[in-house]
Amino acid sequence: MDKLLIRGGRQLHGEVLVSGAKNAALPELCAALLTAEPVVLRNVPRLQDVSTMLKLIRNMGVLAERGEDGAVRIDASALSSPEAPYELVKTMRASVLALGPLLARFGEATVSLPGGCAIGSRPVDQHIKGLQAMGAEIVVEHGYMIAKLAKGQTRLHGARITTDMVTVTGTENFLMAAALADGETVLENAAQEPEISDLAEMLIAMGAQIEGHGTSKIRIQGVARLRGCSHQVVADRIECGTFLCAVAATGGDVVLKHGRADHLDAVIDKLREAGAAVTAVESGIRVQASGRLKAQSFRTTEYPGFPTDMQAQFMALNCVALGNAKVTETIFENRFMHVNEMVRLGAKIQIDGKVAVMEGVDKLSGATVMATDLRASASLVIAGLVASGETVVDRIYHLDRGYDQMEAKLRGLGADIERIQ
Repeated sequence: MDKLLIRGGRQLHGEVLVSGAKNAALPELCAALLTAEPVVLRNVPRLQDVSTMLKLIRNMGVLAERGEDGAVRIDASALSSPEAPYELVKTMRASVLALGPLLARFGEATVSLPGGCAIGSRPVDQHIKGLQAMGAEIVVEHGYMIAKLAKGQTRLHGARITTDMVTVTGTENFLMAAALADGETVLENAAQEPEISDLAEMLIAMGAQIEGHGTSKIRIQGVARLRGCSHQVVADRIECGTFLCAVAATGGDVVLKHGRADHLDAVIDKLREAGAAVTAVESGIRVQASGRLKAQSFRTTEYPGFPTDMQAQFMALNCVALGNAKVTETIFENRFMHVNEMVRLGAKIQIDGKVAVMEGVDKLSGATVMATDLRASASLVIAGLVASGETVVDRIYHLDRGYDQMEAKLRGLGADIERIQ
């Protein structure tokens, strides 16, 4: 099992290219199932979850290959098995995104209940209720969602769907299903993440009629068929935010190419309050920092608020900042599992339910730590970059699920980091 060995204490300088967003690429690979015509996706990151999704759609009979130019070409014209088996999706919660497209195009789907990081419950009841409102019959048996059109229906039909909570994957599933439904679908309480807007833009390029994406109310007018398209995956705002926090913690001067400052307003505001200089430049985002910054309190919430996927990384910065800070996690109930590992590095953090209270320390001290989930692993890498001595981060298969060659990118910025067996 691979590990990362980090010798901390170096500032970061230079330029780094932000990869395409995992959370946009995964639904967009599923969106390619909606058409029998070829689809080309550019800027698809090389991640374990993406590899799993490609295996999944190939298992359905889809042709999906990555070319020398890095683009992924998908041809779902010969899709023969609308099923997502447990063996292929047990490590990836995004498997549920196959449900809507398969049901919309083929009238049936069998999809395993999703897996992924152990950071809290991820109920699929909202997906099921929304698709049932569109005319699907869905039962959950033996760990699978088995879906088909109601008797007498040849297509899903439009509906007004209001979810009980904001759900990103739910919004994406409904968007894809509604694109081929009969009539108009209105999504109330829709998620507003940039990855959803990017998916909507891809669907529009395929011939879908969508309005309001990027807001809490989206209207979709269903069409009879969708065509192929070529689409570039939006830059990964969480990878970008992770590098912003790494530079803020270590000090340095880095340009994040393709980074979108308008997708990270809440994080950038906190970094500026902490004392980092963050500016939008022509090629992306520039971040500059020196010395210890000021600790910042924040509360995670749905986009455009402070993202739960950036909580652990900003906590790593707070651990070595001046003063005290309080972090409140409102999205996932188990998202403080990185705290015990940070304490091993010398951080001072106390947990009380959904709240973490931390007192900044002068320095962290290298140790062996264990990643528990994707973003926790990124936070431990940041902590290792600022710790004195050597830090070993174990179980980095979590990191590989969401970061494209992270150690190579950090090494290119001057970090002393290597992957070891």
